[in-house]
Amino acid sequence: MTLLKRYVLRLFISLKYITANVVDRNNGCIVATSSTVEHSVKQSLECGRTCNAKAAAIVGEVLAMRLKVEGLDQGQGNGIHVNVNKEVEKKGFKNRTKVWAIVNGLKSNGVKLILDDNENDTSRPNFH
Repeated sequence: MTLLKRYVLRLFISLKYITANVVDRNNGCIVATSSTVEHSVKQSLECGRTCNAKAAAIVGEVLAMRLKVEGLDQGQGNGIHVNVNKEVEKKGFKNRTKVWAIVNGLKSNGVKLILDDNENDTSRPNFH
């Protein structure tokens, strides 16, 4: 069975680290990842014990470069799906700038993103 939303962006945000994964839902595997845990990313950051929106933007840019290398920056024509409201809801309202920084980092580097914010979300508040 092939899913319409094959590639999905998943984010993990803690006080210290930010990780962004693009998951292939057909195979259940991560096709590209970027994180502030990585030595190469961590060296380019000036954040101390916590990661900020600048770190999130760098994670988005690195993920975009890795998707281009894999040839998946267009999500094989269908784009990469992300539900920003759901990610903000899961990570907490205070992390919304980090979520948007990752999304903007991907978009500004040519990754085709499909925002699924209004899909069956009439009961949830809109965090824009």
